[in-house]
Amino acid sequence: MSWKWEYAFGAETAARTAPADFLRQVEKKADELVRMCEITYLHAGDHQGLDPKGETLIIPGGMITYQIVVRRARVYIIQITALDW
Repeated sequence: MSWKWEYAFGAETAARTAPADFLRQVEKKADELVRMCEITYLHAGDHQGLDPKGETLIIPGGMITYQIVVRRARVYIIQITALDW
């Protein structure tokens, strides 16, 4: 199972019009989260516990809110907020 990230809910719609520089920062942070999950959850398909609590992170140009779903091996970006929009 390979870890990936994707936009969820309204974040996908917001990403269509967000500034390109900010979106690069979102993608960079999402890639870092995926790498962290690959190391932390080696056997994601066998995970029996609750998924970790979602968090909000400050990134250059704004912030993102994400949720990790271990059994699906996904990091979902559920909200993006660009300050220079």
